[in-house]
Amino acid sequence: MTDIRNLTPEQGISEDGYITDQDCFSSVRYRTMRADINGCGWIAAYNMRHALGQKTDWESVRQEMDHMHTLRIPGPTLMRVMREYLGRYVPDYEETAGREEAVEAARKSKVGIFRYNEGREPHFVSFVRQPDGNFRFFNVTDGMEDTVISMDAFAEEHLLRGTVIALTVKEYTQERTEEP
Repeated sequence: MTDIRNLTPEQGISEDGYITDQDCFSSVRYRTMRADINGCGWIAAYNMRHALGQKTDWESVRQEMDHMHTLRIPGPTLMRVMREYLGRYVPDYEETAGREEAVEAARKSKVGIFRYNEGREPHFVSFVRQPDGNFRFFNVTDGMEDTVISMDAFAEEHLLRGTVIALTVKEYTQERTEEP
């Protein structure tokens, strides 16, 4: 078994620039905890922006989203923070709630983020449509850090309980490259 404390952020980034493995960020803090425990929100936001061709780096995304949380307490990324952050950089994203509705919106998207429960833990996962109609998912769970599967297969295996929210972009038209 690999000791995550010996992993580096660089090991968690794919050759094409996506963050694939949250475990590699154990040396990075987010809110009041290690990012390997609660970094899925800023990782998903970074991956969405990267998929849309926006120029940013993971540290800027992490830092900005961290500062958007008004209470310095442990916990995951709040939906309020995710909405505010995406509103700044991806103003044409659409939010869809409900399992079936979210999956349908995701099927029609170019890129997106799911907010759902992976097991009993709230989790954000980003995805990008592939030329063959399948989707590339990032940072899902151990063994699925960077995987291409159909939207239906992902939903059947991961969107099992709790509220499911999809934050999707059908077609990206506006590029923002500057941080506020």
